[in-house]
Amino acid sequence: MAAWNPKMEFMPREELERLQSKLLKALVHRMYDYSPFYRERMDAAKVHPDQIRTSKDVVKLPFMYKKDLRELEPERLFLASNRELVRYHASSGTTGHPTIVGYTQNDVNNWTESVARALASAGIGQDDILQVAYTYGLFTGGLGLHYGAERLGCTVVPASTGNSERQLDMIKRLGVTAIACTPSYLMHLGEVAEKKGIDFKRDTKLRLGILGAEPWSEGMRERMREWLGVKGINIYGTSELSGPLWCECAEQKGMHVWSDQTLIEIIDPDTGEQLGPGEKGELVVTMLLKEAVPIVRYRTGDISTIDVEGCPCGRDHPRLGRITGRVDDMFIIRGINVFPSQVEYVLMSNPELGNEFQIVVDRRGALDEMLVRVELKPESFQDNVAKLESLKTRIHERLKNVLSVSAEVELLEPGSLPRFEGKAKRVIDKRKIQ
Repeated sequence: MAAWNPKMEFMPREELERLQSKLLKALVHRMYDYSPFYRERMDAAKVHPDQIRTSKDVVKLPFMYKKDLRELEPERLFLASNRELVRYHASSGTTGHPTIVGYTQNDVNNWTESVARALASAGIGQDDILQVAYTYGLFTGGLGLHYGAERLGCTVVPASTGNSERQLDMIKRLGVTAIACTPSYLMHLGEVAEKKGIDFKRDTKLRLGILGAEPWSEGMRERMREWLGVKGINIYGTSELSGPLWCECAEQKGMHVWSDQTLIEIIDPDTGEQLGPGEKGELVVTMLLKEAVPIVRYRTGDISTIDVEGCPCGRDHPRLGRITGRVDDMFIIRGINVFPSQVEYVLMSNPELGNEFQIVVDRRGALDEMLVRVELKPESFQDNVAKLESLKTRIHERLKNVLSVSAEVELLEPGSLPRFEGKAKRVIDKRKIQ
């Protein structure tokens, strides 16, 4: 079985647990000694660093939430000085306020190491050519895969997103063997190729897809294999942790989470109690080596499972199951996290719109689409088509600016949408993801 760092990747479980305990203790002491913010958090939770003796003691530490990263100023969260920081990344942002994460050189190196191991375990090596079709920039997907693949020694095509015909041209002319993108985009490329008379199996060398940033199903994986001849590999990461980090190995029995860098838990999202292997709950992550922004017991909101049994590939690092849902109402479309609150923020800032709206997410062909249906206020409901079209255009542009993804807009007469006595059902997701 191929590996990038055999010593760490095939370390026995007992040694991994001892290393995890050592790293966790060091992390907690550093946070407590050098950060007033984290010291306040631990004091409030009535836990002292001396109480953290093994990795199992992680349950004594307080949770960290996305709002901590979103609402607190960087100087409250960062443990690194400006001189130590080498890079920033940011999420698309809820209500237009992005989550900003800083990186030291060691943070970038550890992130790169994680991705290099992941790609090697999936079967990518120095003879491969990887086309990275994730966005480059503040979004972590493009640069994360790029650095990891270069560290591994394979050739990288930094294609970024869009321009499907050019993407196909690069795949054909350069003999690309693997592509990193969202699963829906790979399927879209298949449709574009078919229209141009290109047969993936006959006309390209593409054999692997490193696919993530949106939910996808085993059914899509199988269709991808049969139709395109591409083996789909599931990858996971979030901008708060370091972007893409872990993916399935060639055995495809879950995503290996490197225990020398990360400690993961699955908890009951309602009680916060830690759950056992195989039990479905919310993924909680502690990044053991992060320097710039310590991430301790971060509640991702993603629903998954952990498998701690040894993998047939020979690695004892725990495996994260497929993400099957969210504990909040966030949904992912074309690789972008979207919260209904973001949509509401845009709509409610427009005085011509009413209070009721609905978001419909569907998949046309291989690509996700979003429709925002919103009621007009009675005084705004009129027969002037030109004014209504102008209003739709303004809302469309505003949504695109805030969400970083396009949405169709439908204006409705007052009272058109259903009302709810309890919590309103704002999102109708028609995508079939099993």
